[in-house]
Formats: sequence, structure tokens, C-alpha cells
Amino acid sequence: MLKKKWGFSVLASVLLLSTVLTGCGGDDDKKTITFWTPLTGDDGAYMDQLVKDYNATNPEIKVKHVITADMYTKISTVLSSGKGVPDLSIIHADRVPGYVKQGVLEPMTDVIAAQPELKQDNYLPQAWSTGTIDNVQYSVPLDIHANVMYYNKDLLAKYGVESFLDDNVVTIDEILSLQGKLDEGDYVVNDALLGWVMLAQIQNLGGDIQQDGKPAVNTPVMKQAFEEVKKINDAGLMTPFGEDGYLMFQSGNVLFSTDGTWSSTAHAGVEGLNFGVTNVYSTSADKFTNRGSSHLFAMLKNEDRSEEKVAGIGQFLEFIRANSMEWAKAGQIVASKQVNESPEYQNYMQSFFTSNEQETQSLYIYTYEYYPYIAEAVDTYCGDIVRGNVDIDETLQTMQKFVEDKIAESAGAAQ
Repeated sequence: MLKKKWGFSVLASVLLLSTVLTGCGGDDDKKTITFWTPLTGDDGAYMDQLVKDYNATNPEIKVKHVITADMYTKISTVLSSGKGVPDLSIIHADRVPGYVKQGVLEPMTDVIAAQPELKQDNYLPQAWSTGTIDNVQYSVPLDIHANVMYYNKDLLAKYGVESFLDDNVVTIDEILSLQGKLDEGDYVVNDALLGWVMLAQIQNLGGDIQQDGKPAVNTPVMKQAFEEVKKINDAGLMTPFGEDGYLMFQSGNVLFSTDGTWSSTAHAGVEGLNFGVTNVYSTSADKFTNRGSSHLFAMLKNEDRSEEKVAGIGQFLEFIRANSMEWAKAGQIVASKQVNESPEYQNYMQSFFTSNEQETQSLYIYTYEYYPYIAEAVDTYCGDIVRGNVDIDETLQTMQKFVEDKIAESAGAAQ
């Protein structure tokens, strides 16, 4: 009996997966562009609205938005089978180098040729360039979503440190100046997106995560970055290990929260939270970095994608370029200059990060081929390093090996 039940369950799962993968295929409906995104959060609803707005223009080929959980795993599956490959998808910037190397991305050449406004001059430069490999454009950007720092205006006033924001750069030394001055239960900064914060400090200190194409994790600059941020924890100014620092900020007990542009809508929904946004804290007032990524429109290799669909994709992307104010509501830094330079966009908090050239340049996107492995290593170990739970030198060696092993595994899988 148990064996039959198990067999039925597996069969049902296989049929369900088959339905998901084939039912979302680009060759099922010649008049529909199947569009996969990983937008499983609130941002998926904003993309739904953009697609709905586009379809309301009555294009010859309409767009079907499919929110796809575990999208990258499913992409691997459909590419392997050659069946059910979406006509269009949104991928993250760090996926482009690897996908191009694997030969699974179609260039956007024909799409761009048919839509002359889909060009570099009309987008934030970092967002556009993440899709450029060997002078070939493989994507069209939707946004930059970045690690930023929110501040509690009431707490800044309470402790008399509004001046920290005078130059828009809060330094670690300024944070440390509050040691011993806070009421019990209050903290200067939380540990939200701590891995992103660490990767920003690498840039602030003039370092990088690769050298001559090889991953560079166990380095003096990485150690220095951890030591600088660790000072905040050692001074008792970072929210306690294991506590939800994000919620502590929303509760009014934290001066600064290093979460994402996309969090502005959630913070705005907290009654009584009087907050603003600025740059992520830095090791020095001379340089600040807001580590970012980008959602990119891309076409996976698909032999069944017709010329008509390619033309339809171009029309959809041109619509998004001119009409993506809806995406600003999701808290994203819209990549289209037509949108982010418009008066209406200035009503959104994230417009701070395109308010001048210095701010725009602070949005740093890593494009190193093995960045995903390095980010995974940093995210895995950064909390224990900053909290002093592990030895920095030994853990940096572990992280370096972690990345090198991941690269070796991926190389073996590709053979």
C-alpha cells in the first residue's frame, strides 16, 4: 500500500512538473510571448500590472507573465530538454557571464535593431553594461536594485547626530562615536544584507574580488573590510546576533538599516516610522559604494522563437522603457532614463540614487564570472566573522577554498 502511494505521489509530481515546463513553453501559442520572471514577492504584482498595461495597447502578440519559483533550476531543466523554453525572461546581472559562456543566451541584436531607442544612452550605464560581453548586447535592463541605508529621523534627532548625513556619507568612525551613548535596547546599525555591505567595503577600500580572472577572497583587503565592520559589533552598536535587525529598525530601535531599495514600500507601511534613505556606511568619507544588481530582460536559446515574436519582444521592451513608472512603485531604481529623469519619479525615495552623477556611480554591480560563488561564500560566513565567532584568517582560507571548489564543480559538470 505504501509503495503504491509513493508511486502515485511521484507520478503526480512528474506530471505537475511536466505541465509547468511544457505549459509555459514559447511554442504553445504563436500569438503569445511567454515571459518568465523570478518575481515571487510583491514586485511580481507590479510586473503583472506592467504586462497588463502593455496588453491593453492591443499588440499583435501579447505577453503572458509567468512568475516562476526556483526559476534558475527550471531554466536549466528546459534548456537541457529543449522544450518549454520561455520566449523572454528576467535574469539577474550576475548570471549573464556564465550564461554567455555556456552559449545559452541569444544576443539582443535583432530586438535592438528594430527598436532604435533601446540603446545604451537611454539607460543607466551600469545596468546596460552588465549585458555587454565582447561588444555584444545580451540583455536590456529593467532596473538596478541596490543595498542602501535607511535612517530613523527621530533617533538621529534624539542622539543629536543629524550631522552624520551632511555629506551623505556615514563613516564607521561616526558610528563608533556613539559607543556608550545609546539607551538600552537601541543600536546604531543592524546586520541586514551584511554580505552586500561587505562587498561594498571591498570597493571602498580599493579592492576587488578577482585578480587576473581568478577569485580573490583570502586577501588583505577582504580581511581589512571585515575588521572595519567588526569594530561596530565589538563596540556593541550592531543589533544582537540572531535578532531580526530589520524588524528592530521598523520598531524604532535602530538608527540605520542596511537593507534594499525594494524595502522602502514595507518601511512606508509601518505606522509612526519617520525614515529617510542614504548611502551604505563606509570605511572613509572619501568613497561610498552601494552594492547593486540588475534585473535584465534576456532571451534564452530557443529554436522555436519566431521572427514575429522577436519583433513583439522588441515592442514590449520599448513599452517598458517608456512606461515603467509602475516599477518605481516596487522600490526599484528604474534603469530607463526617460523614467528616472522624469519629475514624477522624484516622488520616489530611490530617486536619491540617481540625483547626481556621484550617486549614480555609487551603484556598483559585480560582473565577474564567478561572482555568484563569492557572494555565496561571503553571505555564508560574514555573520560569524563580524560577530567574532570564528578566526578571520582561518575563515578567509575556508571561503577561498569554498569558491575554488564551486568553480571546479561547475567545470566538471560542464564537461
